[in-house]
Amino acid sequence: MQTLGLRHVALNVKNAQISKNFYTELFGMTLEWEPDPKNMYLTSQGQDNLALHENPNLQLDLSQQSLDHFGFAMRSPADVDELYEKAVARGTIIVAKPKQHRDGAYSFYMRDPDGYVVQLIYHPPIVKTCT
Repeated sequence: MQTLGLRHVALNVKNAQISKNFYTELFGMTLEWEPDPKNMYLTSQGQDNLALHENPNLQLDLSQQSLDHFGFAMRSPADVDELYEKAVARGTIIVAKPKQHRDGAYSFYMRDPDGYVVQLIYHPPIVKTCT
C-alpha cells in the first residue's frame, strides 16, 4: 500500500493568529477550520493540512530543535525566487539563500514566527506528479 505522501503537519505555536498570518500571506494558504481562536487548520487548495495549536508558554531551543524542517513544493525555480523576495521584503529570517542542488532541485530555507525552519523547494519529481 502506498500513501498519498506527507499531507499533514501539526505545529505548536506561541500565537496562532501571527502564525496564521505568516502562512496565509507568504504561502497563500487558506483557513480550513478554526474550532477556536487557539487552534487553526490551514490548507493549500485542499491538498494538505497544516494545524496550528497555540501554546503561549512554548519554549523552543532553536539550537536543539528536534524537527529539522518541513517544506512547501514550488512549481518552478522562478516561483522559489519570487517567494524568497517576498519573504525578505517581509523581514522574514532567511536561514539559507536560494541555491541549485545536485539533483536538479532548487530551494531556500527560512524561519516561521516560532523559529521552525521551512524549505521552499522546486523538486522536478514532485512537480511531475502535480501536473
